[in-house]
Amino acid sequence: MNINMKNEQAQLAAKLPETKPLSGNEAFAQGAWEAGVKVAAAYPGTPSTEILETVAKYPEEDIYAQWSTNEKVSLDVATGASFAGVRSLCVMKHVGVNVASDALMSLTYIGVNAGLVLIVCDDPGIHSSQNEQDTRIMCQFAMIPALEPSDAQEALEFTRLAFDLSEQFDTPVIVRSTTRLSHTRSPVSLGDRVEVESRGFVENPNKNVMIPSNARTQHPKLLEREKGLREYFETSELTRWEKGDAKVGIITMGTPYTYVKEVMGDASILKLAGSYPLPENKIREFAASVDRLFIVEELEPVVETQVKAMGIAVEGKKFFSRLGEFSPELIRAGFAEAGIIDKATIQKDWNVSQTIRPPVLCSGCPHTSSYMALRAINARVAGDIGCYTLATVEPLQSIDTVVSMGSSIANAIGMAKAGGDTKPIVATIGDSTFYHSGVPPLIDAVYNDADITVILLDNHVTGMTGGQDHPGTGLTLRGKKTHRVDYEDVIRAIGVKWVKKVDSYDMAAMYQTFREAIDFKGVSVVISDRPCVLDPLKIKGPSLEVRSKNCTACQVCMNLGCPAISWSDEWYDGHHKVKIDPQSCMGCTLCAQICPSDCIQAV
Repeated sequence: MNINMKNEQAQLAAKLPETKPLSGNEAFAQGAWEAGVKVAAAYPGTPSTEILETVAKYPEEDIYAQWSTNEKVSLDVATGASFAGVRSLCVMKHVGVNVASDALMSLTYIGVNAGLVLIVCDDPGIHSSQNEQDTRIMCQFAMIPALEPSDAQEALEFTRLAFDLSEQFDTPVIVRSTTRLSHTRSPVSLGDRVEVESRGFVENPNKNVMIPSNARTQHPKLLEREKGLREYFETSELTRWEKGDAKVGIITMGTPYTYVKEVMGDASILKLAGSYPLPENKIREFAASVDRLFIVEELEPVVETQVKAMGIAVEGKKFFSRLGEFSPELIRAGFAEAGIIDKATIQKDWNVSQTIRPPVLCSGCPHTSSYMALRAINARVAGDIGCYTLATVEPLQSIDTVVSMGSSIANAIGMAKAGGDTKPIVATIGDSTFYHSGVPPLIDAVYNDADITVILLDNHVTGMTGGQDHPGTGLTLRGKKTHRVDYEDVIRAIGVKWVKKVDSYDMAAMYQTFREAIDFKGVSVVISDRPCVLDPLKIKGPSLEVRSKNCTACQVCMNLGCPAISWSDEWYDGHHKVKIDPQSCMGCTLCAQICPSDCIQAV
């Protein structure tokens, strides 16, 4: 190859955008960075967590990023940054929108100064959530435009565009993801960061202060904004008409678009950029061009209902479920049911076997002892959201109710005030959840003199979402040391008279402390204290082993539900003896402490 050809290739390569394999969440973060975001805030929640973790990897002089105590706080922080004149980002999972909705419903009236974008990650299939709600309904309710990318490249591009739309139409914008998009990796072309000059704070109380007289003035503007956004989507290239066989027309958006292309690539497809507001004229034109019209959308019939309201004949949820996440197989089955695909061509037996992996707490989890103790004292337990929620299933099976983040303490108050239950009333709540939404109900418990016990499960981290920091860890999102908010100080300041901290690995002390707390009349709080064994660092002590000759197959250790303990091939009196996997064992010694035959010893 001559020198001129090498130079030409080098010049061409310099002009091509850099391409990297990114997950959807990483692409969202890249899009925010490219858009010139200056402030980003979130509360961790699967499947959204990695977005802000990725944002924190960009230079601090580019973006300030923080974990907030809950989703409403994170939205309020982002709103404050928008007020101050810089582009801001707020990230949460779908149920987090419930927490932030009070601020969100006012913010939609106020609008923005600098661009403000919320990335909300839904969880079709309920992989790690307490429900399967559809954020698109909230977008309609709040009258906030929703963008729905289909892959990681669009995740970047739609996020970047969302800030422009936010400023153009004076509105917060929601970019909706789902578990599959957030966690699937694909090639993404990267761009450069656009430095956006701060607009500064604009003093406009009539717009920024939501008292009734101002809200009444802003509401008509909200309707005008909706009209403008609808016109934008009518002409935007984001609304993409892919012409094909006119016998079948499919309206779709988001991740389902990729499945539709795989299964029905020859059909005419109208790919929407989002579900609100809809480009009505474009939809009418598309509907008139096909013989039979379908809508393929995950979860609720959000678009289908709107299209039917236009008087257009359309089919959708009759063939495509409102439950769970889609797949090419489900799309193929739906169109076969509709008579579009020959059922005989569908392979019914995929010969797929699934390894059974029951949901249990990790080996050495410090929460195990708390629920063993609660089961021993036969308590009525109001649980909360966290990895410890797994104590509701066998073998621990010691949680009676779980509603939402921070509900446990208030649920326990209601149970205690209702009376009639002979069991002691206990609420269990994790350390991050306590700061998220557990403090107000604890104040309520003291204020209303409730006779309940609260078990604060302090594992020094936000464990369920992968080990993120919070106000109780003393570290920020970027790992910098900061003030550590002390639980005992907060609890005593609220007015709780009986507070005691106990080592979660000391079973005898746990049992005794729980009994003392329950005997106290009024609000008592036990802080069950021991770091998570996996995050942020794996904590492993000397492994334990079963001295088989002494094992009586009593199976008491199996009640821990520890993944490191299993049945052995040896028998005693008609029952399996047990064994311990040294690779899985974390050395917590809980099994040794409860073993009545003293057959479990350190290796």
